[in-house]
Parts: sequence; structure tokens; C-alpha cells
Amino acid sequence: MAYKSMGFIGGGRITLIFLEAFNRKKMLPATVVVSDASAEALQKLKARFPKVQISQGDNGKPAAQEIVFLALHPPAIGGGLGEIKAVLKPDAVLVSLAPRFTIKALSEGLGGFTRIVRMIPNAPSLVNEGYNPVAFGPGIAKKEKEDLSKLFKKLGDCPEVDEEKLEAYAMITSMGPTYLWFQLYELRELGKSFGLTDKQAWKGIRKMLKGALETIDESGLTPDEVMDLIPVKPLGEDEAAIRNAYRTKLTGLYQKLKG
Repeated sequence: MAYKSMGFIGGGRITLIFLEAFNRKKMLPATVVVSDASAEALQKLKARFPKVQISQGDNGKPAAQEIVFLALHPPAIGGGLGEIKAVLKPDAVLVSLAPRFTIKALSEGLGGFTRIVRMIPNAPSLVNEGYNPVAFGPGIAKKEKEDLSKLFKKLGDCPEVDEEKLEAYAMITSMGPTYLWFQLYELRELGKSFGLTDKQAWKGIRKMLKGALETIDESGLTPDEVMDLIPVKPLGEDEAAIRNAYRTKLTGLYQKLKG
């Protein structure tokens, strides 16, 4: 099934990511409507995607489309559900992109509507290389799951997982790039300061990352043995502080997401 219309409630980062991903794959339908309270956010999207219709302060317009992406932060979702429950078409699909709100809670907020999907989106979807786990509500039949999965795969990998694991994926895969990106950019700048070109630095970093991951997967070594393969550890004295930051800050955030 090809969806003829698509709505986005919320015009922030994730909506930009999804619009770019679908546009790159030529999968944007003829009608795409985005709502947001911010005129500036909507105008930025309109400048990048001229065919997109924008709706400032009116979530009803995107909610009336065939497939509706709920791209709001968790604190705004409760009010957003109340705004759209009378507008959603009975055969529409609502895709929630936020943690914390379960399918059951979303359904209750929508007056019993069950055609719901939850997805934990990942920023590399921008270039069609995301990892976006999904869970389907009881109102999504098997054939429609297959159709939705074909659409979602334009974003990257979108495996079906148990709903109770979505918040764990939010911590590991959704936010994961933020733990690494600043370090990779720093390595690039250092490489350039040491005489590499931008292209040479990025190629080296890309190959290094691929090899590092494959070493974990394929070597058969323990974590300590893997990390002992390189004898020089310039950041060794900082490792304990970095590990502690991961374990305290990320654990605290996970517990908050699980409520």
C-alpha cells in the first residue's frame, strides 16, 4: 500500500530527518502536512521542501492524513492527543516517535483508537541509514505491518521489537550518535592539524570504526582482551570518569523514560 498523504505533528528535528529521508528515496506522497507552534520552524521546512503544506498551531490538518507521525516531546503528547482524537480517520495509522507513552496510553488518550505504531527514531535516518525499532498496536493487521515495514525501511533498519524494550533502544541507538559524534569530529580536526586532508582523515576514521566493530564481533576475544590489543592508551587515565558518566547519567535518564 502506498500512502497518498502524510502528516507530521511537530516540525522539529525528527520531522526534518524523516522528510529528508523519504525525499531522498522519492517516497514523499503528493500531500504532506506539517504542524508546529513555531512559524520559524515551519518556514525552515517549507524552504527545504517547498511542496510541504504547513499549519501553524493547528494539529488537526496533519492529523487528518492517511499516516500521521506524532513528533512531539513527551510532555506535549497528552495535550496533543486530545487535539487530534476527533480528527483521526478510522483507517489512519498513527506513528508515535516518542519514548514513555505506551501504545495503551496513546490509545486511551485517543478514545480507544488502536491503529498505532511506536518507533524510536535514529538521526542517521537522514541519510537512509537509521536504526529505528518499532512496536505495533493491536489495530495493525499482519498485511499492513508488512506495508508499513516497507515504508519504514526507506529510513534504514526498522526491526519489530517488544514494546517494553523501546526505551532501552532510545538510550542505546537513538541517542547513541551523540555519545560519539563529537569525538569523531575532534579526531578529524586533530588529523587535519597533523597534516591529513579532510578526506584522508574521514576515510581513516570510517575504516577504523568499521574495523573496531568487526573486531568486537569477530575476534572471539573478551572485552579486556580486545582493549589490550593496542598498548598505548592516551586517554587511559580518563576512562574511569567516562565510564562513570555513562553509567550514572544514562541510567538516570533511562529510569526517567521508563517513568
